This record gives sequence, structure tokens and C-alpha cells, in this order.
Amino acid sequence: MITIAESFYDDELWAASSLRVRSFNQFRPGTYGVQDHVKYLAEREFEALKERISGKRIGFRRVSCINASLPVSHISNIYDDLCSSCKFSTYGEDRIVVGSLDLNQCLSLPDEIVGMKPEVSGADTTRAYLSNVCVARELHRNGLAYELLEKSKLVARNWGITDLYVHVADDNEPAKKLYMKSGFVYESDEPAWQARFLDRPRRLLLWMGLSIS
Repeated sequence: MITIAESFYDDELWAASSLRVRSFNQFRPGTYGVQDHVKYLAEREFEALKERISGKRIGFRRVSCINASLPVSHISNIYDDLCSSCKFSTYGEDRIVVGSLDLNQCLSLPDEIVGMKPEVSGADTTRAYLSNVCVARELHRNGLAYELLEKSKLVARNWGITDLYVHVADDNEPAKKLYMKSGFVYESDEPAWQARFLDRPRRLLLWMGLSIS
């Protein structure tokens, strides 16, 4: 029923971009021009995502978009907005992206706290960060986010990643509990001045060591 896998095709990447826009922003239904604004944000995320995955973004060695999806037939018809926004087709089947994240093999992410591990040369090949972690609000508390994290660890190990990081807002208690449950531990936090400058909640940096078999 549910599939969690790396995404390589434009229609699924577009669906993932749309899910991120509706997950990370709040819109007032009926507001003039809101649909055009949502489309603009989705287009911007879609192009940036494709650029990162294709290896064209400087500073990123490798990026993978990992999505959780369900067949349309398994989504209640009360979730029309989710179905219309985040639908894609694969092998003749219509599916909905209901969860998404990026795995980024790089030394650091823009405007984020930098991880300190591994403390050896060549860290750009063995350090990775998770970003854009989201699950459709209609399906929160169904274990989807945990399964996405587990899949990202498998992909990271296959890449030879030994140190995996994720940033989380200090006031996001559900997300912090999720990451701790998945095995992440606290490493550092964002200076208060930086959070104020970027006009966002203060972020924590969480770390996990991965064993490479």
C-alpha cells in the first residue's frame, strides 16, 4: 500500500514540492491570488530540488529526494486538496505523495549550524544532512515520518555516510521526540542572534552515527 523510495521523475518531484509548500506554509483559503502564490512557491521548490538532485548546486556532492506515497484509492475523498496538489502517476497508477525529505551529502547547508563530525579530512564524503522533512497534516501520527527516517538511513549507509545530521526548531516538541526516537542526539544549537537575524525559531542540530557494514 505505502511505498517509501527515492524519487527520480519530474512528476513525483513536483508532487513532493507541492507537499512541502502546503506543509511549511499557512494560507488563508479564498484569499485573492493565493493559488497563484502557492503555484509560484511550488515551482521555485521544484526547480531548486531538480538542481540539487542533478548535482548542479555548488556545495552539494549528492542529493536524494525520498518520498512516501499512497495510491489515490487509499486516500479518503475528504482530502481533495491533498489529492489534487500532490498526485503523480507511475506505471499507470495514480499515487499521492504524503511524506517527503531530502538527504544531502555535503559539509553544510545554507544558513544552518554546521556539524562537527567526522573530525577527519574527507568529511564532505561521509557527512550528510536531512532537510525538508514533512508529512501531510492529514496523516500525522501514523508513523510515516519515522519510516521516512529509516529509509533515509539505509540510503545514507549505501552512500558511505557515517555521520547524519538534522536541524529542528527548538519549539517543535513533536519533531524533537521523533528524531530522538529515531536515534538522533543533541550536538549543538543556533546562536540566538542568528535566529533573530533570520527571523525564525532557534534551531538545534541533532546527530546520529551510522555504522557502515
